[in-house]
Amino acid sequence: MTEIVGHFLVFTLVAIGFLLTPLLLGKLLRPRIHSPEKDATYECGEPTIGSSYIQFDLRFYVVALLFIIFDVEVVFFFPWATVFGNSVHLTDTSLLATDRVRLSEQILSLASGSLTPESAISAKTALTLGWLGVVDVLVFFSVLLVGFAYVWKRGDLDWVRASSQRSKFASGSVGGSEKPLRQSNPQAAG
Repeated sequence: MTEIVGHFLVFTLVAIGFLLTPLLLGKLLRPRIHSPEKDATYECGEPTIGSSYIQFDLRFYVVALLFIIFDVEVVFFFPWATVFGNSVHLTDTSLLATDRVRLSEQILSLASGSLTPESAISAKTALTLGWLGVVDVLVFFSVLLVGFAYVWKRGDLDWVRASSQRSKFASGSVGGSEKPLRQSNPQAAG
């Protein structure tokens, strides 16, 4: 136990050293010439306009979060593809016994040499495992599609939502019903 704590302590001290060394070297070695131009805010070579405390459109954050969510979920396809590919290889009845044992050990996450040819996954079992993998990924993908359809229907992916809603109001059609923007009263005009 103390050996593990010692390793963590050394790792923590080295990490703090790696963080503090460049900061201290920069503080000691950099020139100390201050001017209003150098103290001004630098924003990618463009002059700053206005205050930085503005209301930022939340759609950028929503789209970024949706990208991260769907991107992370798609990563789960890779382990599935590995297991599915190995199970499809095992369905081949002409597969050599050594290859069948090796693939069975990979699928079952066993150490090399722990299975015998008699205890390896048979072609029939591999076919069942393959179909189970297809059903599993279809369920997973359908959940992703339902989530994507919900986000799309809700309008979180519409970049020009505000202008599209304004054009609906301007044309007079709101929610499928035709309503004029202003109702004029011909009797009151006279």
